[in-house]
Amino acid sequence: MSTTTRTSRTNKPHEVVERALELSRADGCIVIADEHSTANLRWAGNALTTNGVTRGRTLTVIATVDGKEGTASGVVSRSAVTADELEPLVRAAEAAAQGAGPAEDAQPLVEGVPASPDFTDAPAETSSAVFADFAPALGEAFARARAGGRELYGFANHELVSSYLGTSTGVRLRHDQPNGTLELNAKSPDRIRSAWAGHSTRDFKDVDPGAMDEELATRLGWAERRVDLPARRYETLLPPTAVADLLIYQMWSSSGRDAAEGRTVFSKPGGGTRLGEKLSELPLTLRSDPKEPGLESSPFVLAHSSGDDASAFDNGLPLSATDWIREGTLAHLITTRHSAGLTGLPLAPAIGNLILDGGDDRSLDEMVASTERGLLLTCLWYIREVDPATLLLTGLTRDGVYLVENGEVTAQVNNFRFNESPVDLLGRAVEAGRTEKTLPREWSDWFTRAAMPALRVPDFNMSSVSQGV
Repeated sequence: MSTTTRTSRTNKPHEVVERALELSRADGCIVIADEHSTANLRWAGNALTTNGVTRGRTLTVIATVDGKEGTASGVVSRSAVTADELEPLVRAAEAAAQGAGPAEDAQPLVEGVPASPDFTDAPAETSSAVFADFAPALGEAFARARAGGRELYGFANHELVSSYLGTSTGVRLRHDQPNGTLELNAKSPDRIRSAWAGHSTRDFKDVDPGAMDEELATRLGWAERRVDLPARRYETLLPPTAVADLLIYQMWSSSGRDAAEGRTVFSKPGGGTRLGEKLSELPLTLRSDPKEPGLESSPFVLAHSSGDDASAFDNGLPLSATDWIREGTLAHLITTRHSAGLTGLPLAPAIGNLILDGGDDRSLDEMVASTERGLLLTCLWYIREVDPATLLLTGLTRDGVYLVENGEVTAQVNNFRFNESPVDLLGRAVEAGRTEKTLPREWSDWFTRAAMPALRVPDFNMSSVSQGV
């Protein structure tokens, strides 16, 4: 089954941006045209079920209006905007600004940034051709799985977003963001045993479904023996995907302003923030870099609205490599121009990737081999915040928790609910392995560009037994 969806795109995206700016009567105007292009495959029971290609455009207009009490802003976003609908969209943004009170984060719009040389080029687009090598390899994995008595389920999705940013102060920037995800789930014929693996990719040239199936076959073999364990603290090996899910939430919770106001785990008792404080005895560095090879993200701020960790007024602001934690010490918290000025903290806007490195050059298998007794996780899901003051999170294990004894996996155990703070985990981790690109399973709909090591935590808190699979 194949499906294709198209939206009306009567003009080139850079022309739409220019026309919207021409139509603006506001004191300031920001226009973002996002051209979306996706291709996907889905499969179940060792057979492809659907595939599809979609195209679309979203247009965001941010109007700013100066007043005696300050500058107000109004934001309106719509999809499939035709030429006739463009002016009403601009007017709606202006009306929203005129009806709003002064924007707390108001700043002069960014200017003086060199224009992107490809600003007037056509948007990048993906297609089913991105799966040209991947699909045959997936078919071979189906055949091996069928012969081995297991069933493969999952999906592959590739997206290309070309974002065109124009402002009334002359900013003309463009960024193409490829983003691919692959999730593969293997099940025993009776559906009792299940194992999962996932990958993040830019182009599906660096993923091997055959190797993933081989890994899943090994995990289904481990699950042939089952041992029930009680809830308590266990030495636990967290794989890169689980580490990513926890640290992405930590990053989302690292607003400099919230910390300065005493509302987060990064607030210092008595006032101020914990910048400069040692968070881990391991020499770990948590960082973001828009130029990170294989994890490239927008090199400038693209903010469709304002929030705790972003300001629409900062659109077009250049981004550079930032260490959030440097060799175990808290180095930066997320700030906009407004919150940096308000708190006195360094300017450090959010960036679209996250990397943790500084561990040993050891694979997860090697870490298993040096484990006397402990648990090996596959992934986490249903992560929710319990206490922002400590960043205590709760969630569930999923698709395989394994018992390690004397350096070998000896059985699958029951799933657990956990209660842990990622900040505390960094402080208690006694070993970090080799950093590798990974797919955060819980947050894969929102954040995929991550590279993490496995972590060994001597006392991971499995707070209760879960019946999940």
